[in-house]
Amino acid sequence: MNFNTFLRHLREGCKNVFRNGWMSIASITSIVVSLFVLGVFILLVLNVNQLADDVDSKVQISAYLNLDVDQKMRETINTEIGLIPEVSKVTFVSKEQGLKEFTERLGEDGKELLSGFDKDNNPLPDTLVVEVIEATTVVQVAEKITALNESHPESPIMKVKYGEGAVEKLFKITRAVRNIGFIFVGVLGVMSMFLISNTIRVTILARRREISIMKLVGATNYFIRWPFFIEGALIGGIGSLATLGLLFIGYGQLVQAVSWDVSLGITLIPLSDTWLLLSILMLSIGILIGIWGSTVSIRKFLKV
Repeated sequence: MNFNTFLRHLREGCKNVFRNGWMSIASITSIVVSLFVLGVFILLVLNVNQLADDVDSKVQISAYLNLDVDQKMRETINTEIGLIPEVSKVTFVSKEQGLKEFTERLGEDGKELLSGFDKDNNPLPDTLVVEVIEATTVVQVAEKITALNESHPESPIMKVKYGEGAVEKLFKITRAVRNIGFIFVGVLGVMSMFLISNTIRVTILARRREISIMKLVGATNYFIRWPFFIEGALIGGIGSLATLGLLFIGYGQLVQAVSWDVSLGITLIPLSDTWLLLSILMLSIGILIGIWGSTVSIRKFLKV
């Protein structure tokens, strides 16, 4: 196909969008409604995933040291834990700091309850707070930390805690939330494809006489298809752009409203972090569905 022929198809495709009037508007509206619902679910899944990641990132391991562990042994254990491949950070919390933080968490009641304890009779042990690179490895890392006692006769680690039982349940919940979200998006995507393609098919059915005449006067299938491909792509693109406009305005307002209300304790992904991914997804889906709907719908009329 030469350039002039392509320009002819492009002009015809653009003319058809405006020539069909209400049918084109119906197709674009169908795309906007379907893609808007899909876009809302995509944004929901992205935010749920971020929330799950935030929860996972707060999973920590606390390694409590025996009260008689000296500074040299403490530094040795600190170094050995830091060398575990799955560990990202090790923070030393002294018994004095631990007592202070514990008192602050209890509030006024804590000050009275713990008023008799000081640095000389502090019952709390020194603690190594361990953060892991991947939250799902927390159980294996806890086991490796516990195993460090085997290489030291004095067994410097008194206890290792990571929320055993609760952590495993947390991982199951976050994994289930992610999977359910992806399934919903996939199902909505397929439903949107069929809804939009059926609307475009109605548009082409209204022009079956035109297609039949073109076929009878000798136009090739290739020549007939191209204007419809372009028309479908334009309808899909216009619908996608309208959908993006609605999503960006609505989501931007929602992010702003949530950021103002600190009491909610919820942080949404900023629009600046989602617009590119959402734009690529919506435009790709809209244009591809428009072309696919035109292709499937026109096929039966090319057999005349």
